[in-house]
Amino acid sequence: SSGSCTTLYAPIPLHTMASVKVLEALCQVSHSSFAQENEVVVSAASNTSLLDPPLNCRCRLIALRCAMCCDCCLLGRAAREQGLTCDHSLSLGYQCGLVSRACCDDGAPDLETSNSLGKRINSKTREVLMRWRSQASGACAQECVGNSTCACFKGYKLKPDGKSCEDINECLLGASNCRGGEHCINTVGSFRCQREVSCGTGYELTDSNNCKDIDECESGTHNCSPDFECQNTQGSFRCLPKNQCGDGYIQDAMGSCIDINECLAQTEPCHPGQLCVNTVGSFTCQRNSINCGRGYHLNDGGNRCLDIDECKGPDGACAGHGCINLVGSFRCECKAGFIFNSISRVCEDINECRHYSGRICAHKCENVLGSYKCSCTQGFKLASDGRNCDDLNECESSPCSQECANVYGSYQCYCRRGYQLSDIDGINCEDIDECALPTGGHICSYRCNNTPGSFYCTCPATGYTLAPNGRSCQDVDECVTGTHTCSETQSCFNVQGGFRCLSFECPPNYRQAGEMARVERSDTIRCVKSCQPNDISCVLDPVHSVSHTVISLPTFREFTKPEEIVFLRTMSPAHSSPQLSSDIVFDILEGNVQNSFDIVKRQEHGMIVGVVRQVKPLIGSLNMVLKLAMNYVTSGVVSHRNIVNVHIFVSEFWF
Repeated sequence: SSGSCTTLYAPIPLHTMASVKVLEALCQVSHSSFAQENEVVVSAASNTSLLDPPLNCRCRLIALRCAMCCDCCLLGRAAREQGLTCDHSLSLGYQCGLVSRACCDDGAPDLETSNSLGKRINSKTREVLMRWRSQASGACAQECVGNSTCACFKGYKLKPDGKSCEDINECLLGASNCRGGEHCINTVGSFRCQREVSCGTGYELTDSNNCKDIDECESGTHNCSPDFECQNTQGSFRCLPKNQCGDGYIQDAMGSCIDINECLAQTEPCHPGQLCVNTVGSFTCQRNSINCGRGYHLNDGGNRCLDIDECKGPDGACAGHGCINLVGSFRCECKAGFIFNSISRVCEDINECRHYSGRICAHKCENVLGSYKCSCTQGFKLASDGRNCDDLNECESSPCSQECANVYGSYQCYCRRGYQLSDIDGINCEDIDECALPTGGHICSYRCNNTPGSFYCTCPATGYTLAPNGRSCQDVDECVTGTHTCSETQSCFNVQGGFRCLSFECPPNYRQAGEMARVERSDTIRCVKSCQPNDISCVLDPVHSVSHTVISLPTFREFTKPEEIVFLRTMSPAHSSPQLSSDIVFDILEGNVQNSFDIVKRQEHGMIVGVVRQVKPLIGSLNMVLKLAMNYVTSGVVSHRNIVNVHIFVSEFWF
């Protein structure tokens, strides 16, 4: 109303009208500088200040008796703005005065936290302000909105009890505005962003999260000696030597004192009509004299110019060449290989290599002072005339490790048999490892041994001997040479790389035949049937003969087609009479490991022959017995059968 100020809160007494006047003045200042929610109502009539419910901040006089002002904290800040002491008694009462003084004392611009009004206040002031507002606004921990609703400052949130406030962790909620490369750190009521990467040597991190250069010279953290001055640079500092030079000198970057040319450094150091002459550490002024032209000099009296004899002296003006003095000048008579330059007036060297290119030297020309020098490219030597080049026989100096052939301007190295020229220098001969060549595995039957410039072959330690060609290995027939160890009751059978002592006995009702064997490429023992009288079963048995033969096979390195190993010859003609209706059937009864063998029937010389073939490779050493049958069939019935047992010994070698 216009006559009084009403409030819902208890008044804070004002004891003097002077306090009211000060508050009215501060009210104007606070209204122009701040925007607050709570107000203090000052009544001139009742000398009281009242806390009014939240209104828009305004300052006005009501009938010259009632003034509305911003809250006590803002009054303290306004007092500081006006230069008043913070302990100025405004008679605001204990609580309002405590807040006013705290906000007045806290006037620094970089305060730690901010209130809901947008101004930053420190934690101590906040604590006083919050305690005061809590007392003034009832049970609310921070702010009271309206008559019964509690609210919290920015950076806080209301607890479930509706009165207390707790800090909001902006970092955890992702509500910070930290940039890339910055780490969010939560604080009470706020947060701050801190760089993740340190600033580095010579820099420090500011409150604004930026890197600032450290002035080592100002902070005294430099290590310059007393004779040097510290000069700060970005991220570091420099030590510069102090100027210790006297007058007429200046100190260079290395700390040395150098003379100052005052005649150039100063503007007209001498009086008009005088000549400035620089001296070490100073200068002198001399009176101007007659200026003689080129080729003349001033006489001792200083009043006349005389000719200069440039040809006098040990060197003269022509530097060792002929010199002729002229009035005010001179002329040089140059030696051979030089030419006189009329502009520079000196004898200059003639570059014969450039003037007579390709005409004075056969290969290379090098200019020297007053002459020239010829030289030859590699592989040639200078001829006696000093200009032409003759071929150099490099082979005379034996540059090659073995054989040398001179060619025009160069040479070629050759190697003897068993060696090859090095790809690195083309001079040395390297041994050829014949055993390591792509065909090295076929040079020797068994093992190849490299030697400097050659190689030699060896055979297994036993059972073989080196052939006359020096490469192949030949089997030693121990049975023929008598080097076997078979007993008298055993028969010696030669195999590749060794021998076997075997003893064969004929089965019952069979006896050993004395006729010659009919199986080629083997040693054979043949047993024929010999029945006892009246032995019907023996007579009816179709097997007429049982033979044992021994063959030796190598380990085939490359197996591309069947290998014929045994021939079974018969007495049957290839073209028998049709009336006989007879045939011969060959069969493998036992021992065909992995079906490595087969038998085919063939006609040779008009007779039927059974050929045993090896159809798969066998890797030795390996022993096996192949049991074969020759069946004589007449009218579809086997009339008789011959059994052949082939004892096969496979060597571990391919030869």
